[in-house]
Amino acid sequence: MDASKRIEELRELINYHNRKYYIEDNPEIEDHVYDKLYHELLDLEEKNPHLITPDSPTRRVGGQASNAFTKVIHEIKMESLQDAFSVEELYAFDKRVRDTLGQTDVEYVVEKKIDGLSVSLEYESGLFIRGSTRGDGIEGEDVTANLRTIKSIPLRLSVPAGIDLPYLEVRGEVFMSKKDFLELNERQEAMDQKIFANPRNAAAGSLRQLEPSVTASRKLDIFIFNIQRIDGLATPTHTASLEFLKVLGFKISPDYKLCSSIDEVIAEIDALGEIRGSLPYETDGAVIKINSLAQREILGSTSKAPRWAIAYKYPPEVKKTLLKDIVIQVGRTGALTPNAVLEPVRIAGTTVSRATLHNEDYIKERDIRIGDTVWIRKAGEIIPEILGVDFSARPENIAQYKMPSVCPVCGAPAVREEQEAVIRCTGIECPARLFRSILHFASRDAMNIEGLGPALIEMLLDKGFIKAIPDLYTLHERREQLIQLERMGEKSTDNLLESIEKSKGNDLSRLIFGLGARYIGKRAAQLVAEHFKSMDAIMSADAEELQKVEEFGEKMAFSLVSFLSQEQTRHTISRLKDLGVNMESSLQKKKGGVFDGLTFVLTGTLPTYSRNDATRLIEERGGKVSGSVSKKTSYVLAGDEAGSKLDKAVQLGITIIDENTFKSMCGL
Repeated sequence: MDASKRIEELRELINYHNRKYYIEDNPEIEDHVYDKLYHELLDLEEKNPHLITPDSPTRRVGGQASNAFTKVIHEIKMESLQDAFSVEELYAFDKRVRDTLGQTDVEYVVEKKIDGLSVSLEYESGLFIRGSTRGDGIEGEDVTANLRTIKSIPLRLSVPAGIDLPYLEVRGEVFMSKKDFLELNERQEAMDQKIFANPRNAAAGSLRQLEPSVTASRKLDIFIFNIQRIDGLATPTHTASLEFLKVLGFKISPDYKLCSSIDEVIAEIDALGEIRGSLPYETDGAVIKINSLAQREILGSTSKAPRWAIAYKYPPEVKKTLLKDIVIQVGRTGALTPNAVLEPVRIAGTTVSRATLHNEDYIKERDIRIGDTVWIRKAGEIIPEILGVDFSARPENIAQYKMPSVCPVCGAPAVREEQEAVIRCTGIECPARLFRSILHFASRDAMNIEGLGPALIEMLLDKGFIKAIPDLYTLHERREQLIQLERMGEKSTDNLLESIEKSKGNDLSRLIFGLGARYIGKRAAQLVAEHFKSMDAIMSADAEELQKVEEFGEKMAFSLVSFLSQEQTRHTISRLKDLGVNMESSLQKKKGGVFDGLTFVLTGTLPTYSRNDATRLIEERGGKVSGSVSKKTSYVLAGDEAGSKLDKAVQLGITIIDENTFKSMCGL
């Protein structure tokens, strides 16, 4: 078949199945069949780049990051809504509407108020051309590249034959489902990255990523709820416009209800209130709109909001219950999180028997104790949390709660670092934090085991192929089993095993960094390896000897001694040694380099160098890199979006250089 014909056929097929899966929630084919079609199209487009079009399904994830979002002026103002918090306010709204219109015959549409980020989507001749955030309603930001990654947004509309649609602008709410929100936070925790407070924050943060591929990984979704502007066609009512949007291929406001009176509206709001806790997405109320577009024109808008719509906000549901116990959960980063065991209570549509207590400070600030009667709510309608204690109901002589000093999973010391609220397990063999330990051990600056990413580590742990870091070096014994894993095969398996074997010969400094002792970063690991030359010598050193190492302070020295003296650490190192991992260092102190005695601080994003590249160039020339600006800083190497470090450098009079100056200093 001719390539252009097959490409067009594949696009139609993939767009059809995207619609069935992401919009109609009614998939017709298995994922692997879809993947096969997608990759066939991808291959054909790579071989025939002249046939690639902007609306191809393969164009959803852009490869280029934007340094900033350009501003967009909304021709049609994206208005906010007046809020109502009581039934009386709804009756007052209805009276104002009927009085203004001079009639009693008014239809209302009730929609769920999805808690997300409002956006505008623009189409020309059915092709998606631009998407922007609401901003202040008049000026937003162009986030087209990121919106293209949302698979429920059609890149080309299914315009019915005979209809001319030169321009269309619609408004929708970008959101993240509760399930995807919880999974995202699990991944963020595993990578020791920011945890989002609620799905709305997660959606907003994901949509404003500078790299579209990050947005694509966040599984955002959208509901379209309004036509902002349409050329060439008119609809008489809001419900008619929603149904037309559905025909075009949009995922419209879900399960909207047409009501003939304000009493019906209130009944529908009550019904939504009963089920909203069980919905797969977060809602924070209901939106009531006039159905007739002609009546909307008569009612108009104030300077702040339309007079033809109002948003009803549900009051936060707070209940009292008994706190029966506090149990500790150990997360993948080793964080010890206290959780309350509660007398079951129904709140926001579900029965709650547990609630997070966050950390030690949270418990102390609220003086929460086992046996207390506590006030509970769902933060963002999802995560149960304790607001406070009913002290009038506190039994006599119940003790203050104290966080454990050892990990309840493995028994290793649990410590709280300075300026952190979290207490963490320090055991390198702790099953609870093993995922994070292996991820760090295999990372590029540590043992640099290529191909051993988060998904594969997860699989190896689930299958029981690895139960500790040293087990990585026995994986060659499971080659045939590895080949059978999803997305592996012979080539990927052999590449992984080769990389694992190669890592045995790494310098000792990489191993020290990979073991993950507190305060021992890449630079400190290099310095201690360079100074002592062998793992045995480092393990024999006391804190006083370690403080003789350049840049080692008391805190770093005691941390490393404590870590290396743990039974788990010694057992891991002994096994690694038996398996042939190098325990020696050949690093030599660099002298006489052009940066000898100079300290650099890096901030912002450089045009061509990564932070690791710049650090390597500095250290190869005898310099060192610090994480903070001080009077001892020689130069601050600044790139785009430099932050507070740049401000401090200006205050202290530190010399600031850009990448071109840095290259010249390096002799490049």
